[in-house]
Amino acid sequence: MFTGIIETTGTIQQAEVNPENTRLVIEAQRLGLHNVAIGDSVAVSGVCLTVVEKTSETFAVDVSNETLSLTTGLKLGNEVNLEKSLRFGDRLGGHLVSGHVDGLGTVTAMEDLGASWRLEIRAPSELAKYVARKGSITVNGISLTVNSVKDLQQGEALFEINIIPHTHQVTTIRGLQTGSKVNLEIDLVARYIERMLG
Repeated sequence: MFTGIIETTGTIQQAEVNPENTRLVIEAQRLGLHNVAIGDSVAVSGVCLTVVEKTSETFAVDVSNETLSLTTGLKLGNEVNLEKSLRFGDRLGGHLVSGHVDGLGTVTAMEDLGASWRLEIRAPSELAKYVARKGSITVNGISLTVNSVKDLQQGEALFEINIIPHTHQVTTIRGLQTGSKVNLEIDLVARYIERMLG
């Protein structure tokens, strides 16, 4: 489990493609790898991955072809958001995040408002019903609060988020622009409520 509070960013330094998966080596010196062990989970731009190798400055993960086909941003040279898994006793600064991407959204606006940024994302129809005003959503691993939601005719939804300067500065969100694809994970609570009501 994660909280969606990004600890730092890293860069994908190597991508070794194999028939069943791709091994990524990620530079993550600022993550504090001294307390990361082989087998630990790290959220990489919202994708929960298992550490299979590490040095003092990098860690390696194996990503299945299915995961690569369902997510975005895990390519050689890309900057990625990083968060170590939640430990018992840690503060829950964001919301409970599983690191299992539910789908891809598309950025429709990234507007500089001076003191903050207005981020607007189009959610696909299969996720639209889970996006609620003042609810939580994870975008590229970042726990964010939805300010408004507008339903579209084709079943999709446009939702708006306000990005504070700190989040803009310390995450990859600063690189988003109109047309960018983003990893979305809906709130776990919404998922369980649907299951119980169903």
